[in-house]
Amino acid sequence: QVGLQESGPGLVKPSQTLSLKCSVPTDSIRDYGAWSWIRQPPGKGLEWMGAVVDDGTTVFNPMFGSRTSMSINMSSADIILHLSGGTPENKAVYNCATQSGMSKADYFSTWGQGILVTVSP
Repeated sequence: QVGLQESGPGLVKPSQTLSLKCSVPTDSIRDYGAWSWIRQPPGKGLEWMGAVVDDGTTVFNPMFGSRTSMSINMSSADIILHLSGGTPENKAVYNCATQSGMSKADYFSTWGQGILVTVSP
């Protein structure tokens, strides 16, 4: 299994854009169908946020509206997540994962350890 590592600020202020990076071993970036972000707010279930593939095509969960963007850098082997409109409800553990396709129903093969992000003034 490929090692995924999430990174970014653990604390963001309200209205700030949350930006996270998922680092992938360079020799693995082309081995998987899709790269996804999933989050889990405290006391709640998993929320699939969306996925990106190697040509930059993205698909997002409608529950986030237009607030979410994702990108992939094949050279540095990074997957970037941006979530705008920060509110305390965005407090969650954010994970990146590999999937067989670009749907929340597609198979998840590998997960990162996750990063806790809190939204607070």
